[in-house]
Amino acid sequence: MFFDELTPLLKEVAGHPIAFLGGFFSGLLRLNLADDPVKSWLDQQSGTPPTPPPSDSPNGKSSGPKSISID
Repeated sequence: MFFDELTPLLKEVAGHPIAFLGGFFSGLLRLNLADDPVKSWLDQQSGTPPTPPPSDSPNGKSSGPKSISID
């Protein structure tokens, strides 16, 4: 019964052991994939150009908090 629930996980591990172990250890070490050393290495491995860091505001304007008045 318990083995039936683990069967899909075991199939993924057997099919892609390096990818699974890489994800497992990055989660274990709490590595953020958006941090620079890991991100630059991933970009180099995938062959894609590096992406710019995300901005805090969705439209690129950071004017700070706005005040509203409620009547």
